[in-house]
Amino acid sequence: MKAEYDFSKARKGAVLPASGKKVRITIRLDREVIEWFRARVEARGGGNYQTMINEALRAHIVDREQPLEDILRRVVREEIKRAS
Repeated sequence: MKAEYDFSKARKGAVLPASGKKVRITIRLDREVIEWFRARVEARGGGNYQTMINEALRAHIVDREQPLEDILRRVVREEIKRAS
């Protein structure tokens, strides 16, 4: 190793820039919520619990934007299929 390194042209921050699609935030969640997602990641054999949280939030938004009638029809179809 060198005795000294030249950091005069170094920059602070991530080595790779963020993709631009995602935003870094700080959020406080219940410990049980985080443990639940981490357990699901482990049960799947790996992955990222933060991605799973993002997917769950996105699914919730889509469900909220769907008309209630569409949701009820989908649920009834699923239950009829399951009962058959």
